[in-house]
Parts: sequence; structure tokens; C-alpha cells
Amino acid sequence: MQRILSRGEIEGLERNALPRLRLPSREVFAERAARLRHLAGGNSLGEYLALMARLAQAQHEALGAFTAPLPDENRLSLARTHGMPPLTCEGPLEGCWREALRAVLAALSGQELGDAPRATVARLEQTLSAEPQRLDALAQALLAGEEPGDVAAAPFLMAALQVYWTERASRLPEAVVPAVVPSRVCPVCGSLPVASVVRVGAASDGLRYLHCGLCASEWHMVRVKCSHCEDTRSVAYHHLEGASEAIKAESCDACHSYRKIFYQEKDLEVDAVADDLASLTLDVLMGEAGYVRASANPLLWFA
Repeated sequence: MQRILSRGEIEGLERNALPRLRLPSREVFAERAARLRHLAGGNSLGEYLALMARLAQAQHEALGAFTAPLPDENRLSLARTHGMPPLTCEGPLEGCWREALRAVLAALSGQELGDAPRATVARLEQTLSAEPQRLDALAQALLAGEEPGDVAAAPFLMAALQVYWTERASRLPEAVVPAVVPSRVCPVCGSLPVASVVRVGAASDGLRYLHCGLCASEWHMVRVKCSHCEDTRSVAYHHLEGASEAIKAESCDACHSYRKIFYQEKDLEVDAVADDLASLTLDVLMGEAGYVRASANPLLWFA
């Protein structure tokens, strides 16, 4: 006798049968840099997007020059047993993240930067040598979602933190990553998603993944479900007339928040971080409609 499965049973089946996790590619920053360069043309934020493209290229170079230690087997086992992210972003920041910052700043030395970004890079290089603990405090503030007190430096510090976490996540065995509750946080590092992407191709075709703004991992969440409070009854979608069909905002009237959702079938090259930065007009629309952004873009800072 056949019966209709409940939503919970369907979600349980999907967790077991579908690819629940997409660990980051070592090319993620190179691809993001290319996407940002493409999106900069004709965009009102073109100058900022071009700067972020140079920063993403520096991240790619730093990723190839930097290696961070993974947690030992005891810590990985403990995280798996308790359903905790194995590369948690909570707690004290290990000093080796500064080597990622050093590598990013070194890569930027070969880039053409404006006067203000160049001065910020020089100041960070000096602080890295003279007061590294001060940078630790700024980085901890960024990870906690707080304004760091040095807005001009924030994108560069966040870029280094992304390299630090992405480098480790790219080498992490998928088997050590547990299903984390709540599902709105990254199961790899515990950070929040910047947006979601509906993927195409192979086993992930048509599936929605949340994209971590810190370690670039992606994890599956069913569609038509609030990625913030997980409500399924009050979800709606918003689109700017005349804008790309690949971009929508997913709102929730239960928690009055929103996140953007990108559709790869409409644009194969979408990048959650880059395309989010390039579509701030949609953020203005959502704010005017009374919705609050569920989480920030880690590179969206203005001095």
C-alpha cells in the first residue's frame, strides 16, 4: 500500500540520498575574481567590484602559497560525535591565520591599486609586523559579525580569514563533517551563508545549496524554505524588473528577513559572493519592503 511521505521524511531521505555537502574547490577565488571582473563592467559599483576582483585574485595566489594545519583526529572525532563544525569559527583565533594575511598582502603588492587601498595595505603590513595581536582583535570582531573599528581594513582582513578557512576546508574529508543543527549555519565552520545557489549538473541538478561566506563550503537545504528561521509557509520571491533572471531575493514573513538566491540554470557563472555584491539594488528594494538581510556579505565594507 502506497502512502504520501511527510515533509520531514522527504528531507530525511534527501539528507541520505542526495549530495548534502560541496566542499570548496581550490579554484574558488580565481573563479570569483573572473566573475567580479565581468560584473564590474557597467555596474554602478564597478570600481569597488574591480578592487574586489584584484583582492580575489590575491586570495587565489595566497591559497597556493599557504597551508594551515587541520584539527587532529581527537578534535575531529569530538566534533563529529557532538554534531559540531570541525573547523569552528568560534573561540580563540589561532595565530597562523596571520600567515594567510601575509600571503594576501604579498600577492596584492603586484596588483594595481588606488591610493586609498594601497595605503591600507601598507598600514596592515606595518601592523602585522609591529602589533599582530591588534589584528587578531579586529579579525575576531569580524568573525563575530561586529564592526571592526577599521572599516577600510575589513575587506582585506576578511579576505585573509576566507583563505585560512577555505584552505583547510578544501582538504577536509567529507566524512568528518556531521549534519549540524541548526541547518542555517555552515556544517564545516559554523559561519552563516551569504546566499544560496540552485545548482545544475549531475547529482546536484536542481538542488539548492547555502554558500558559506567564510570557508566557501556549500550545504543542501530544500527549496521554498526560509534559510534563516526554516519556516516553509511564509516564503516569497522578489525580482527586479529588467535584471538578470538568475537573481532573486527569498523573503520570509515569519522572521521578516531575506537572502538572495541564484539560479545556475539561468547563468552558469554565478558566484554567491560576487553576484551578491553586484546586485545591491535588490537589497535596497528589500529594505524598502521592510525586510532585513539575514546575514552580510563578508566583503561588503565601505570606508
